[in-house]
Amino acid sequence: MNDCEKCILSVKDALEVLNGRWKLPILVSLRYSNKRFKEISKDVNGITDKMLSKELKELEMNQLITRTVYDTFPPTVEYAITAHGNSLDPVIDSLKKWGNHHRKKIMGN
Repeated sequence: MNDCEKCILSVKDALEVLNGRWKLPILVSLRYSNKRFKEISKDVNGITDKMLSKELKELEMNQLITRTVYDTFPPTVEYAITAHGNSLDPVIDSLKKWGNHHRKKIMGN
């Protein structure tokens, strides 16, 4: 496998884990603090409860977030980003910087 093929494979692996419209915004929401389901839903405007539930399960499966159930009545569930999830900070920061630059270029501001 040459360097180009290795690079493409690594990028495909990353995109497979982070695919879709919602995973990165969910991770950004959890960068700031641990949150309950409805708090994430408010941060990630436009996501349905069904989609949020699906995305949270996939992020947990890939060890990017944890789900903690507290023994209260009714049970309280809290989501938190993991150290592995925090390893995406440079990627998210770069995407934010690029997105701001792209918006200015396209909007002419």
